[in-house]
Amino acid sequence: MGELIAVVLLVLIIGGGTAWYLRRRQAAQQRELEDSQAEARRWVERLGGQVVNLVGTDEPSKQALVDASERYTAAGSQMESARTAPQCRLVTQTALEGLYYVRAARTAMGIDPGPELPQFAGQAGAGEVTEHREVEVAGHDYVASPEPGERTPHYYPGGRVAGRPVPRGWYSEPWWKPALAAGAWGMGSMLLFSTMFAGMGGIASAGAWEQGYDAGQEDAMGDAGGDAGGDAMGDAGGDMGDTGGGMDFGGGFDF
Repeated sequence: MGELIAVVLLVLIIGGGTAWYLRRRQAAQQRELEDSQAEARRWVERLGGQVVNLVGTDEPSKQALVDASERYTAAGSQMESARTAPQCRLVTQTALEGLYYVRAARTAMGIDPGPELPQFAGQAGAGEVTEHREVEVAGHDYVASPEPGERTPHYYPGGRVAGRPVPRGWYSEPWWKPALAAGAWGMGSMLLFSTMFAGMGGIASAGAWEQGYDAGQEDAMGDAGGDAGGDAMGDAGGDMGDTGGGMDFGGGFDF
């Protein structure tokens, strides 16, 4: 009888503990959701105020405000359907993208761009255009520049499009938009990227870009591969030299 009572008490304790844990977890998730919703709304409202009150004065600023307005509409739609904290964070990212377009428009108009903004996902690793470039790819001219101009009215705040990094800068046309709409890059995209950004510091090579790596990832992969290969081959060579008696291959395999 005593053993039965002990088992019942143990079950009750475990059941009570589980119920307490689940309630706390649910409460924490609810707080996280409410915080994420409030943060998302704050950024969407800030973007909306800028979009409503600003009017472009030249082609780059007008185009940037069009893009900002598109992000505002997208963020509003996402906000309506957001039911989880990750979905709310996606709303925040969309709104931040829109605010970067607003900063670009203000810069193009020669007015104070406003306070610095937090970076959003994928932006830091995408790099940025640091010099004026004019290239021809498949008979078509493309221009990239760190500054707005008559020939570079299209701004991109930097980030990932269809899994690959697109550098922040001003362009003659939004060459990334087909991939943004389709979710995949088309034929010739690697050639365009390679031609436009070859040798530009802080931007991934064409091969790394094709694999979806940013410049930092490319360097890390190269260092890891070089160190692993050099150490392994060097050790193997040294061992062969030690066991072979008169033939030390250690130096010959120094990569």
